[in-house]
Amino acid sequence: MGNNPSVNRPLIPTPTKSTFDESEKDPVMEVTDPLESLNIVQPLSSDGTLTLGHISGWEASASTNSKAQLARTILSQTNIRSVLTSRNARIADQHIFNHVLDFKTGPITNQRSSGRCWLFATTNVIRYGIMKRLKLKEFQLSQSYLFFWDKLNKANYYLELMIQESDLPIDDRVITHLSGDLISDGGQWDMVVNLIETYGLVPQSVFPETTHSSLSEPLNSILKTKLREHALILRTLAETLRSSHVREENVIAALRTKKEELMKEVYNIMTATLGVPPHPQKRFVWEYIDSEEKVGRWEGSAKDFFEQFATKPFSPVDCFSLINDPRNEYSKLYTVDKLGNIWGGRPILYVNTEIENLKATVVRMIKAGQPVFFGCDVGKFSDREAGVMDTAFFEYEAAFDVKLGLTKADRLQIGESSMTHAMVISGVHLDPAGKPVRYKVENSWGETAGKDGYFVMTDAWFDEFVYQVVVPKALAPKDLVAVFESGEKIVLPPWDPMGSLA
Repeated sequence: MGNNPSVNRPLIPTPTKSTFDESEKDPVMEVTDPLESLNIVQPLSSDGTLTLGHISGWEASASTNSKAQLARTILSQTNIRSVLTSRNARIADQHIFNHVLDFKTGPITNQRSSGRCWLFATTNVIRYGIMKRLKLKEFQLSQSYLFFWDKLNKANYYLELMIQESDLPIDDRVITHLSGDLISDGGQWDMVVNLIETYGLVPQSVFPETTHSSLSEPLNSILKTKLREHALILRTLAETLRSSHVREENVIAALRTKKEELMKEVYNIMTATLGVPPHPQKRFVWEYIDSEEKVGRWEGSAKDFFEQFATKPFSPVDCFSLINDPRNEYSKLYTVDKLGNIWGGRPILYVNTEIENLKATVVRMIKAGQPVFFGCDVGKFSDREAGVMDTAFFEYEAAFDVKLGLTKADRLQIGESSMTHAMVISGVHLDPAGKPVRYKVENSWGETAGKDGYFVMTDAWFDEFVYQVVVPKALAPKDLVAVFESGEKIVLPPWDPMGSLA
């Protein structure tokens, strides 16, 4: 972390059941000695208040420190991220890679003012095979098509959870958590697999962007307001029916009937702002021009398009997530309670493993000609303009004379970090020993971010801020595939950081 390359810090051990024998306890376990005898310095403020004495002492120390004075002179007059950029890091972080995919896709995509990075990362991975097969210069799958179906299903998922948990108090932590960012733009790999399997895929020209697919906040605002209102309607109805001693199966049936009526309002809002998407099973015509200026034509449904163009060499359905979460035991399968988009769909599943396994998987995939979907905390030690993600990029520790000492596990535990963004790895630079030095990253922030839309990610940054890599079973370590296929999952609570949506 900070300005130094990552080091291998000891992992926080998985808690185990205590073997402490009650009979071994001391009869008296009270601390009666004064603080001085325990080498504990008395605080300046016994009641915890911040006093002027504190300020005077700190200022006396800083005023005799030439480094602190220089920092005050410089940092008060300019953006700290600009002035503290490491020259050495800028020189080292070259956009040069000795292993890249053999086909370059285009254009660089732009999610604009929306949180759809996971959909852009997914479609950027899938379009690689389509463009290569059809010899296309430029091509995009419709991210807004998947966005529409995801948002509609998330609304239904939330209301189903409100029915399921309608007996909980309104201020229960589960209810307040679920009613927070209830229809986030973000998502996870298994969510997009649910969407693709159910609704298929279409080219962007078949269902193009609208104002509110590219600027999602106004739509999200009205939908959240209506859905929270819907949740209260369903809770009130549930209480009325149960107080009248209606059989539980009839209560659920009545609540779902009411929910379907309420969902019509959601559908009308969404179609007004995003348009009416193609029916997944109705045929459409897609015409295109290839790199040789020849016109091509394809006809079929969205589900046909997925089956014909997006299942080879590796189907998204046969891919799964490897994560690196040092808080939890490795070689175990994890899921997050009450997290999803399609009710009854594929759950969000993660196989937790060492960071070196994620790196080896990325290298294996790039060498096999397969782009890599990955999830990370993009806002940490990254520079949008330079297109650099490097733990040594900003010299914060030297400037402020502090040590940024949190480990990856610490950051997850205290809420300092989580998955915030999904992108695509399309290249890697290996040293003579075959170890990764840096990675080529295709982002979805347009061509003006980074170097023509591409970022460079250092191996040290990968250690600290990459949490997820999605891999086809055929290219994954067999022991980790076995963990995934076992189905023996550990359930994390809804508010766990692994439930954050990229």
